[in-house]
Amino acid sequence: MRSSTRMASDRSPNDQDLAVPDGPSGGWADPYGEDGGQPSGRRGRGRKRTRRCKNLRRLVKAGIAVAVALAFLVLGDRFAVLFAERETEDQLQKSLHLEAAPQVEIDGFPFLTQVLDKRIDTAHVTVPDLAADRVSLARVHATAHDVRLDGELPAHLKGGTVQSVDGDVLLSFEDLDRELGASQVQFSRLGPGAIKADGQVPIGGQRLGLHAEARIGRSGDRGVSTDISRMRLDIGDVAVFRPGRNGGLRLTPKAARAVAEQRDKVRAMLAVPVIAERAGIDRSQIRDAMRSEPALERLTGTPGFVGKLMKVNLFDVVADQPDLPAKLGVDPKLMGAVRGVTEPQLADQLNLSFELPKTPGDLRIQRITVERDGIRAHLSGGSLPFGDASKARAAGGR
Repeated sequence: MRSSTRMASDRSPNDQDLAVPDGPSGGWADPYGEDGGQPSGRRGRGRKRTRRCKNLRRLVKAGIAVAVALAFLVLGDRFAVLFAERETEDQLQKSLHLEAAPQVEIDGFPFLTQVLDKRIDTAHVTVPDLAADRVSLARVHATAHDVRLDGELPAHLKGGTVQSVDGDVLLSFEDLDRELGASQVQFSRLGPGAIKADGQVPIGGQRLGLHAEARIGRSGDRGVSTDISRMRLDIGDVAVFRPGRNGGLRLTPKAARAVAEQRDKVRAMLAVPVIAERAGIDRSQIRDAMRSEPALERLTGTPGFVGKLMKVNLFDVVADQPDLPAKLGVDPKLMGAVRGVTEPQLADQLNLSFELPKTPGDLRIQRITVERDGIRAHLSGGSLPFGDASKARAAGGR
């Protein structure tokens, strides 16, 4: 007892506070263990946290590995798409005899599964600046569906067949102005199926104003037609020339009013017998006007007199009075040059008709629309081969 009492008394007050009874024996156990001096309850919780951290690190590492593997798969798939797109562009360029390679974009992910199946669901093809007769098509855009591929894929693509396709062709007004507008003619939209042309053309050493309208429509399954009408040439603000059966050279409203106000010019015109017939003026009125100043004033002051002057074809007048056009302000030499201009000649300068370039397979124009930026032809078709398949189809057709 003395020994126990002495041992207990040797402990400091702090040590006594930290001492823990060791069970029913009443002894004291060391409260610090080998794990850095933590109590035994805390040591258990620490081991559990350590295990959780190790498991979390393993999961993070596994997640990173999976992410890296997926990234490589995605990159490999995208590289395969790019390779297939370039190969398809080369095959289309050769098959269609294009000066520049088209642009091909393949839809769908993953792509490699499509390649292994030798079938592409959807692909978009754009061909810029495609020559078509006298004009260039600004853009040909098509969406190909169900493309069957041939070759040792994905390394070597020989060709394939497009089962169905839809798209459109744009003939831009900007290109028309550049290619057909060498005479400074500009084209623009007049309505859903019509365009107008305004500009100048060189005739008889002068530049005359040109104005026309045209209806745009289909020509068969592969062509676009142009029906040109209401063509006219403006000789300044003096006269207007309209070619064709019922055309001719006639005074403008401004010029007709000026003539009606000048007695010498009026008498010069009334002196031509054909005037009365063409203008519908009574010959007795003409005789009175030639003799009497008041009668002339009454005739020229008639509300419809200017309109009657505008009905006169100056080509009919010049035969009886060759100097009359010059008095009216029209160059006689220019009259001769204009008279030689025919409707087909003018129409040819404004002709926008074209045929789609020949392609293997069945490709047709479904409808034509006129938009703000140009003429658009909507296409559809199918069974279009390219690459070796196109060559085989061509050989079989010979």
